[in-house]
Amino acid sequence: MTAPRIVHGAAALVAGGSLAATLWSGLDDRGVALAFGVLITVGELTRWSGAPARQAAPLGTAGSLSYALLGPDAGHPTLHDAPQVVTVVLAASLLGGVPHIWCGRTPTLDHLARRVLTVGFAAVCFQPLSSRGVFRSWSGPAYALLLVSLLLLTALCDAVLAAALARSRTRWPFGPLLREELQGLLGIGSAVCATGVVMALGVAVAGLWALPVFCLPLLLTQLSVRRYAAVRATYRQTIASLARATEIAGYTPAGHARRVAALSLAVGRDLGLTGGELTVLEYAALMHDIGQLSLVDPVPGGATAGLPVAEQRRIALLGGAVVRQTGVAPAVAVMVERQADGYREQPVAARIIRVVNAYEEKARDAGPEGPLRALEELRLGTADDYAPEVVESLARVLAQPRAWRQSAPEAADGRRTALSDPARGWVTHG
Repeated sequence: MTAPRIVHGAAALVAGGSLAATLWSGLDDRGVALAFGVLITVGELTRWSGAPARQAAPLGTAGSLSYALLGPDAGHPTLHDAPQVVTVVLAASLLGGVPHIWCGRTPTLDHLARRVLTVGFAAVCFQPLSSRGVFRSWSGPAYALLLVSLLLLTALCDAVLAAALARSRTRWPFGPLLREELQGLLGIGSAVCATGVVMALGVAVAGLWALPVFCLPLLLTQLSVRRYAAVRATYRQTIASLARATEIAGYTPAGHARRVAALSLAVGRDLGLTGGELTVLEYAALMHDIGQLSLVDPVPGGATAGLPVAEQRRIALLGGAVVRQTGVAPAVAVMVERQADGYREQPVAARIIRVVNAYEEKARDAGPEGPLRALEELRLGTADDYAPEVVESLARVLAQPRAWRQSAPEAADGRRTALSDPARGWVTHG
């Protein structure tokens, strides 16, 4: 049984059991439940479609966790239990997702399953002990530290779930995926946890009026993250447009840079690269042929893999000089410059670009057997020219087109490159 089935099945059992228990015992503290339900619904309505799960609905996540860790309300004990928390959170999340479903942006089952399981975990850890008065004597920093510790543990569980789901769907290594999820907690994830704790503490002292006051900073943070993402998207589109200069000038075939970048990202994922390493790899792969613009006579077909090593290095150095003039991060220029070096001296990103570029050049326009022949040539060249571990990673990626498609970056013109069967070669889908 795969990880998604296990996670979805567990979430369904938790949700069904919680709903049954709530219907049996009735809804306690209805005003509190309504207030948090509205907050979570608003958070889902402002959900950022297309963003990573940890950035998509921070207000809804913070409200859900705050409700799970809510003790007193303005000094008065609350009566809601863990099943009620799960029921309210699930109902509010589904209600807030209706407009997205209507517009075709359906919330994924993974998102709902993770929300149910993480909120259920936090509520089970806190609510039974809180209802028995175990934390009644806790006050000040000790109580706040308790809530923070529970939220950190909950966030860790959520990161494990997210990494396991991604591993099952993409076959990428679990360790780097988990590391990437944990790194994400240092950004918007920390703001979500902090807001959840502050809202729970604020309601305990000031009542439900604390909710709109303390959720405002997170809304502003969400807006800032969206603007930053928009800037990065524009930046990437600029790089992609610059990379197409070699195609427009006739130095390289159409779509070559996009295909190399997409497949390089998939290989980088398979080798365990994450975060900024993947960004540098993508930008360098998009601009790896830009040095050909300095050539008086174009290389036939733009195929630099068959040129003498000295000529390859000259073109790579010319490309690095061009990249440095564009204001792109220096690390990108370094990868472009070193793609023609011996693989034993190359950084990992440069090794990947060298192998993928050679594969794409050897495989294209070579008939049905082109990709297989190209891969065999790369394997024969692992003694001197190509890193063996990168070639084997490329072979694994070619055998998993689904994982490759999920790594493929969006092109500047809105199209996505994709891989069909390895024996058939590359295809471009509009």
